[in-house]
Amino acid sequence: MGGHMSKKTPETSSGINLNTDMATELRSYEAACKLDSDLQSFDTTLQARANQVINTLAVGVEVRSLSFESLKLVTECLLEMNQDVVKVILDCKKDIWKNQELFELVEEYFENSLQTLDFCTALEKCLKRARDNQLLILVALQQFEEETGLGEKRYTRTLHELKNFKAAGDPFTEEFFQMYGSVYNQQILMLEKLRVRQNKLDKKVKQIHTWRKVSSMIFVATVAAVLICSVVAAVIASPHVAAALAAVTAIPIGSMGKWIDSLLKNYENAMKGQKEVTISMQVGTYVAIKDLDNIRVLIDRLEVEIESLLQNVDFAIEEEAVKVAIEEIKKKLGVFMKNVEDLGVQADTCSRDIIRARTVVLQKIIKLPHN
Repeated sequence: MGGHMSKKTPETSSGINLNTDMATELRSYEAACKLDSDLQSFDTTLQARANQVINTLAVGVEVRSLSFESLKLVTECLLEMNQDVVKVILDCKKDIWKNQELFELVEEYFENSLQTLDFCTALEKCLKRARDNQLLILVALQQFEEETGLGEKRYTRTLHELKNFKAAGDPFTEEFFQMYGSVYNQQILMLEKLRVRQNKLDKKVKQIHTWRKVSSMIFVATVAAVLICSVVAAVIASPHVAAALAAVTAIPIGSMGKWIDSLLKNYENAMKGQKEVTISMQVGTYVAIKDLDNIRVLIDRLEVEIESLLQNVDFAIEEEAVKVAIEEIKKKLGVFMKNVEDLGVQADTCSRDIIRARTVVLQKIIKLPHN
């Protein structure tokens, strides 16, 4: 069909106006047929159907009439040619508006981010308890210096403050670690879901060239339909029917190509918009996971220092070796204070990263094309 039709003159005797745009489209279709087996198969089927109808119509040329069976064959042929492409069009349009999966992911992403922010708030509360414990140690050191200056041997006030530190216990509770595990697992699961979604979108973007191929099919099927209608107009005796069919041939076929291009462009824009949203959520989730990893490392370090301090306090209380224990506590306290500070900075970084990522995702959603 592509090879035959592209060699037609700009205007046929039956009244088909093959303007420059149509001729260009047909030449493009002919070239595509040589490279694509699917187009070749489509073209072969289309030629067979069109030739069957035209040969049937040729029988009526001599008598200037058209039988009911011939009209039925024309109708069936046109319907079949349209049916070949209508499913693709509907699927394409449906896919453009089918964003439910994306929106559900977005909702889950924002819910996860809120829970991560809640975790950061819980972490701040733990850090406050850690700073309070730090103050107890500082008070104990102050009491030790005062009692040493007074010549106290029992260090009663120092031991009292050390016992307060021990009673305060670990600032990181079991519920806190459970919350961390839940938030972390949610972020890992979200990253995997986004990866799967991204792979689907990548495949859809790669399929755009297939839609371009379908566009060529639609165009040539339309040309064939118009050709058949023009033959019908030539052999129909009734001038009213002939005029109606001739009106069909006068439809600007080039406008269909523009509509298809517009549809494909909308599809491409929709896929790109969804990819941008998905990528922004992936980046935000990845950063959140890294922040949580860093937080866990710092918590583990702080836990080691807290355990070491508690051991020294126990040694001071149980063995009454206050001087030795206080010297060890002094050595550990600087590291403890630095770890608390570093963890506070990381908690603040995590919160800011989450808020920033949420803002970026919202901006991408606002820019999504609505077709």
